[in-house]
Amino acid sequence: MTHSSAVRIVESADVSPDAQVGDGSSIWHLAQVREHVKMGENCIVGRGAYIGTGVEMGDNCKVQNYALVYEPARLADGVFIGPAVVLTNDTYPRAINADGTLKSAHDWEPVGVTIERGAAIGARSTCVAPVTIGAWATVAAGAVVVKDVPAYALVAGVPARRIGWVGESGVPLAAGEEADTWICPATGDRFIETNGILTKEIV
Repeated sequence: MTHSSAVRIVESADVSPDAQVGDGSSIWHLAQVREHVKMGENCIVGRGAYIGTGVEMGDNCKVQNYALVYEPARLADGVFIGPAVVLTNDTYPRAINADGTLKSAHDWEPVGVTIERGAAIGARSTCVAPVTIGAWATVAAGAVVVKDVPAYALVAGVPARRIGWVGESGVPLAAGEEADTWICPATGDRFIETNGILTKEIV
C-alpha cells in the first residue's frame, strides 16, 4: 500500500496493499478499499463505505458512511458522496446468463459514473452508470440519476430532473434582473444560462 504516516487507516478497515492512498487521507471503521484504487490527498472514506477495484479519486473527496462506489467510477477533486449513495456499474444486471450459469467477471462489461470537480451527491441517491455529473452540480438526497447532469445543476426526484442551479458554495442561485442571468446569494458570482448550460462570468 502506498501511504505515509500522514495517512490514517483504522484497524477494522480493509485496504488492499495495491491501493494508493494520498497523504492526509482517513479511512474509517469497516470501510473497504479495493485493489488498484488511486486516492488523492486529504480524502475521507467513512464507516462501511466501499471503494471498488481501480476507482480513481482526486484530492479532498469525502465518501460518507456506507456509500458504494463501484468501479470504474472516476471522482475529480472535491467530490462529496453522501451516506448510502450508490454509483452503479452494470447496465444490464443479471446474476445468471441466459443458459442458467452463474455470471462471472468475463460475462459483462463494467461501466462507470464520472463525477466532476466539486459536485455533491446527496444521501441515498443512486447514479445509474454510465452518467457524468458536471462540476459543482448537486444531486438531491434520494434522487435516481439516469442521464448526464450539467455543471451547476440542482437535480432531484426519480428519475432526477433539474429543478434549479447552484453555485460553487452549494447555495441555490437566484434569478438575476436580466434574462437568463443567475446570481449566487453567498458570493455574488454571476452566471449566464444558454440552451440549458450555465456558464460563470469571468470578472
